[in-house]
Amino acid sequence: MVQAYVLVQTEVGRAGDLAELIRGIDGVREADDVTGPYDVIVRAQADDIDALGRLVVARIQRLDGIARTLTCPIVQI
Repeated sequence: MVQAYVLVQTEVGRAGDLAELIRGIDGVREADDVTGPYDVIVRAQADDIDALGRLVVARIQRLDGIARTLTCPIVQI
């Protein structure tokens, strides 16, 4: 199992709506709208790094209003 934080920049005024939409995506554990350089922080999980990439690219990035994402895999030691 792979988990990651996905930092999301949205179009102006869209963070709350997009956080709600992202919460409904399978594999998303949490999605919160925040202040700062990113608008939404997502905690996601997938079976492996390839599936995580597909989740971000095919499901999150394709939402209308998403400007940019940065995926930060969680390191388990």
